[in-house]
Order: sequence, then structure tokens, then C-alpha cells
Amino acid sequence: MTSFTTDDAAASNDTDADAFDPAEAAETADDDASDPTDAGPEPIGDDVADVDDVADEDAAVEPEASADDAGDGGADVISEDELLEESAPKPESPFNRPGRWYVVHTQSGYEKKVKQNLEARISSMNMEERIHEVVIPMEDVVEFKNGKKVVVQKKVFPGYLLVRCELDDDSWYVIRNTPGVTGFVGQGAKPSPLPRKDVDNFLQVKEEGEEAPKRSKPRLEYELGETVRVKEGPFADFSGEIVEINEDQLKVKVLVNIFGRETPVELEFSQVAKL
Repeated sequence: MTSFTTDDAAASNDTDADAFDPAEAAETADDDASDPTDAGPEPIGDDVADVDDVADEDAAVEPEASADDAGDGGADVISEDELLEESAPKPESPFNRPGRWYVVHTQSGYEKKVKQNLEARISSMNMEERIHEVVIPMEDVVEFKNGKKVVVQKKVFPGYLLVRCELDDDSWYVIRNTPGVTGFVGQGAKPSPLPRKDVDNFLQVKEEGEEAPKRSKPRLEYELGETVRVKEGPFADFSGEIVEINEDQLKVKVLVNIFGRETPVELEFSQVAKL
């Protein structure tokens, strides 16, 4: 029996910022205030005060700006929205959790029972440190009941579970011999872990405050090109291919074969059923 291991890698970046001495600006201001090249009588009274004020102001303003530049390394000013975005916690990808994700095949219709059986075996056999998580992938699907559109959750892959684990001989034995499990998905005898793209797709990250996985749009119960059976009406028991879906009016257009000729028939969602 084969043992399995995984490797992780991490990288980090460092940045440096240089600061300059603000004393140079102060010295320049002092030189300007005592410039000997200025011919004429020595200033008195208010004029002396004005020159000193200018020199003091130049010496005070320049170092203050330089200190700011030295403190932030010359970085651009960050807006309030950008600051909130950076400070907000980002959802963790399930792929980054310890272990790797594997697909386990089960008896169809018994996914929940198999999940319960496997979790019970993990606890009773003290395998929590090697078998971390058992998931039934779910997705939002639009259905039409009593003429109303409702969103329900359905299994993404009926007959399959996703298991996150450190796969070795012992963890393989515990999973494989769970009642209802028929095997791992993979090439040959070696189970294949899921790549990041599939993990992030099948296990959608939950945003803060959301109960359902974030998806761009719930999937419709019917799809273009799907073959359905007509349940009622003059074309009852006929089957045909869906060529158009009108979600707003809750209707589909189906190509029905009538006397050897395909005829488009508009039907309500309640009048058709999946084969």
C-alpha cells in the first residue's frame, strides 16, 4: 500500500525606505537670514523681526515635511476606502487549510449518512489529526414551485464527498472502509488530490455575514440543450430539447417531434420534468 505526503511553500517580501536629515533645510534658512551680500544700512526694528521670522519659518516647515517623508518612506497617500479594504479580513481559501482535498465516491442518495459514518469513525479511531474535514458540496439552484421562483440548495455532485486529510495508510484505511464508501477518485490505485482551482470552485468561500456560499447567480433548474419530458397538456409524455428559457415568465421553449418534424412548443416550468 502506498503512503502519501504533501509539501508546502511560502515566500515573503521586504521593502526599505530611506530618510534624509532635515538639518540641511535649517542651515539653508539660517544662511539666507544672514546673507552678507545685501548692501545698505543694517535693518532695524520691525525689519529685523521680519527677517528672523522668515528664517525661523523656513527652518521649521522644511524639517517637518522631511520627517513625514522619512516616516512613511515616501509612500503615496492612501484613501479611506483603500485603507478599509486592506484592513478588512479576506476569506480564507479552503485549499490553504492543512492537508489535501480528495474526492470520495459513495452510494448515491446516502451522502449524508456516509458523512455521519465517516465522522463517527474519525472520532472513535482518534484520527482527527489526519482526517480534518468531510464536506458535501452544495450550490444554489432556482426552482419553480406553485408558479413561484424559489432558490434551494442541492448537491453539486450527487454520490460524492470531499475529504480533507493527510493521506497515508491509516487514514486511507479509515476512509475506504467506512460503510457506504465505494472508493477514492483518482488514476489507478492512487487517489488524486484536487488542485486549487477545483477546491475554490467546489467549496465557495463564505463572505462575512452570508449564510450561503457566494455565487454570482443561482443556477437554473433547467439548462439550454437539456432534454425534458412534457408532463401535461396536449403534448403530454412527449420529450424534447430545451432551446429557450424565459426566466421572467417562467416558461421554456421545447423542440417536440410531432409527426417526424421538430416543432417548438412553449411550456411553463410546471409542465415539464427532467428525464
